[in-house]
Amino acid sequence: MKVYSVEELLATRVKRANLISSAGGLRQALASASLDRKTDLTLSEALVIGLIEQGVRTYYSVLGHGSTEIGEVLRVYQNAGLVRVFGLRSEIEASHAAAALRWVKGEKAAVVTSIGPGALQALAASLVPASNGIGVWYIFGDETTEDEGYNMQQIPRHQQAGFLKLTSVMGAAYSLHTPLALQSALLAGNVVVNHPYRPGPFFLLLPMNTQAALMENFNLDELGSPAPVRLNAAVGAYDEAANWIKTSKRVLVKVGGGGARAGDELVKFLELSGGVLVHTPIATGCVPYSHPANMGVGGSKGSICGNFAMENADLLVAVGTRAVCQSDSSRTGYLNVKKVININADLEDALHYNHTLPLVGDVHLTLTKLNQMLEQENTPIDKSEWLKVCAEKKKRWEEIKAARLAAPTLFDDYWQQEVLTQPAVLQTAIAWAKARGAVRFFDAGDVQANGFQLTEDEVPGQTFTDTGASYMGFAVSALLASGTASHPFYAVAFTGDGSFTMSPQILVDGVEHGAQGCILLLDNGRMGAISGLQLDQYHHEVATANHIRVDYLQWAKGVPGVLALDGGNSLDELQAALNQAGNHPGLSLIRVKVYFGASELGGMGVYGRWNVGNWCAKTQQLRHEIGL
Repeated sequence: MKVYSVEELLATRVKRANLISSAGGLRQALASASLDRKTDLTLSEALVIGLIEQGVRTYYSVLGHGSTEIGEVLRVYQNAGLVRVFGLRSEIEASHAAAALRWVKGEKAAVVTSIGPGALQALAASLVPASNGIGVWYIFGDETTEDEGYNMQQIPRHQQAGFLKLTSVMGAAYSLHTPLALQSALLAGNVVVNHPYRPGPFFLLLPMNTQAALMENFNLDELGSPAPVRLNAAVGAYDEAANWIKTSKRVLVKVGGGGARAGDELVKFLELSGGVLVHTPIATGCVPYSHPANMGVGGSKGSICGNFAMENADLLVAVGTRAVCQSDSSRTGYLNVKKVININADLEDALHYNHTLPLVGDVHLTLTKLNQMLEQENTPIDKSEWLKVCAEKKKRWEEIKAARLAAPTLFDDYWQQEVLTQPAVLQTAIAWAKARGAVRFFDAGDVQANGFQLTEDEVPGQTFTDTGASYMGFAVSALLASGTASHPFYAVAFTGDGSFTMSPQILVDGVEHGAQGCILLLDNGRMGAISGLQLDQYHHEVATANHIRVDYLQWAKGVPGVLALDGGNSLDELQAALNQAGNHPGLSLIRVKVYFGASELGGMGVYGRWNVGNWCAKTQQLRHEIGL
């Protein structure tokens, strides 16, 4: 076995990185013969080269004793201009930033942590990409393979592969126990992270003693990864589906994340079927909100018009949706649906409901084919009465929103003064963000629920809300992507005081890495969504409200570069603060005191059901009565 000094390894590593960079990539360097096809290099360096070949150029890291070798490789390859490495203060923040970067900009990223607690924190945060279908690489340090005894921060049990078992529950995972298995590991990760329909997190475990293991005479050709293929249109009974649509009286199209960008085909389908559309929170903008057939969001915290359409439809056409509990009121949202046409690239999701005609394939191509079938029908599909009653409900929903904006302040017991309501703050800030083309991130809680009820997007890709995992702190951490993207963008993170305190390190890391955006912090001194749930279910709240008032402005002012602003107690003051934040060249924070209480004007209301707490018995009974 060859033995190289640290200096020799560094010199050859620097040379190799510069050759790849100057040639424009590994393939080009090999083709020009400037780079030897067979070479000696460590596992970590080969891994980084392989990930570069897959387009992974951004690394969000919290390095530790379990990741020193890969950290050194990343330093060298960053100096060569091949990757960008961002050192952060929280593995959870790193995961959220990587998810946001891929979600908003389509840029691939990897999260690098040490062994033990750091890996566990990133694992917890990987719920976001797992729930929302976002491809992210996770590279965790792991216990050594020679089993010399407990490694500090490993799972302290006398068994192998503890972290591999943990990560395998969350998603696909691979341990590089054997360095020369790298090709298989890269291929396995590529299939998951770049899956065309249901991407997700991939966990690559790097034992501390294999990271720096020398692979002699390694063939660099092994580092290529083919791109996953796309499905075609579904093979199925299109004629039967068209007949169901023609003979039904009230067609509902429910669109999830998988159909969010079906665009023109969705609009065309609505026209041909005479149906109305309801979307999940992550599919806002799939059809312009201004389209008369768009009833907005539906489910446990849906809109009046969205839930009316769900509960009165007789045919459900599900398009690219997982049917999360809040999305369909824990399977009780469709009280009168008798048949389901389910268009999905995932077989299990396509068969979620009873009485289903599944069309399993690419959503866009399948809709195109179904539209062609409907166009061939000679009999026009007249559902004007259905459209009329739904339009009346949408008008009523607009009146409810207008009433909130017309009464923007209420007296609050916590603040002992008149303060702004969440709907008024959110409507004002959403309109401001839209006017300047800002991306909107929503954190979990009341801010999230009121936010997706109020969002009226005309195009997809402007509002991002983690309603799959509902991870507190996602929105503020996602702001990091605004400055670390290849093409930076301006974003607003809508958050509550509960979510913000989960991930306040964005104040430091955001300035450090050039975040461009505003944290709009709605402060009611509690986790309002849970306080409200407790009061609705049990008429008392417990352990969800503060007894102290935190000065978030002083907190933000303590970080150089952060512009801290008071949002005031009127919409004019809030608008002025937003304008000031928008003119700031970096990160800003606006704290707004908001109302919490019994007044219906304080929130957008709840119009559906949910299988939680003491509501479970009735919700479950209704679900089985429906039998869908």
